[in-house]
Amino acid sequence: MPEKVSQSLEGVSETLLMTLYLRARESQRPNAMIKDDRAVEMVKQIDCDFSRFRMQRHDEVAIIVRMNKFDNHVRSFLARSPDAVVVHIGCGLDTRFERVDNGDVEWFDLDMPDVIALRQKLIRSQSSRYHTLATSVFEDGWLEGVGRFKPRPFMFIAEGVLPYFEEVQVKSLFLKLREHFPGCELVCDAHTPFVVWADNLHLAYAKLKARLHWSIKHGKDVENWGEGIRLLDEWNYYEEDEPQLKAYRWVRLIPPLAKSSGIFHYRLGV
Repeated sequence: MPEKVSQSLEGVSETLLMTLYLRARESQRPNAMIKDDRAVEMVKQIDCDFSRFRMQRHDEVAIIVRMNKFDNHVRSFLARSPDAVVVHIGCGLDTRFERVDNGDVEWFDLDMPDVIALRQKLIRSQSSRYHTLATSVFEDGWLEGVGRFKPRPFMFIAEGVLPYFEEVQVKSLFLKLREHFPGCELVCDAHTPFVVWADNLHLAYAKLKARLHWSIKHGKDVENWGEGIRLLDEWNYYEEDEPQLKAYRWVRLIPPLAKSSGIFHYRLGV
């Protein structure tokens, strides 16, 4: 048996193991919404007790649907701007580049150094258009490397990441991207305060140290952070006609719940 790959992830970084395990489990279902054979192999390779990351089925479905929605946002952007630059903030062990690569996009996977080190043991890309950034997105060092591709269009995606930080940090990131990449687009997910509270209970149950902090009540609230920040569109989980969420469609009838979590697409500056 091959030797297991060790990992010592903590805090927010450790949450990537939860979503990796979810993708692997989903891929092995007869009626799977995705097939991610790479995730299945990585779960076998990594030295970790993944069983503590089990979720209720509707939460698993919601996260897989979320992943597909993020993929579709990128595909739509690349259809409009084939030679764009995409920065995946908090990439974890996701293989999104492989799923959406159009042959022209310049791609950056950004995450903390310990995550990128683990990623490089498990995932290798041969493409000269693929790059990794081992840093916090809140540092400034990575901006120059990405900025050398100006004036190409830029998209930033942050899936399952920004809610783990304080609002002051998230706001500073929005303003930084607006300043350095005016007219760029950003896609992120966010939750209402109630969902943040409920999800923190699950994180505690899974014995994870990370906790959610940032929340919003409405996607347009972010427009108040600065001139030129505009919400282009938003999507909420229970709008999806996914058959496996059918039993939860009653949530649509209760607006505070129906709009409690979503994906938000912004333009930052002009």
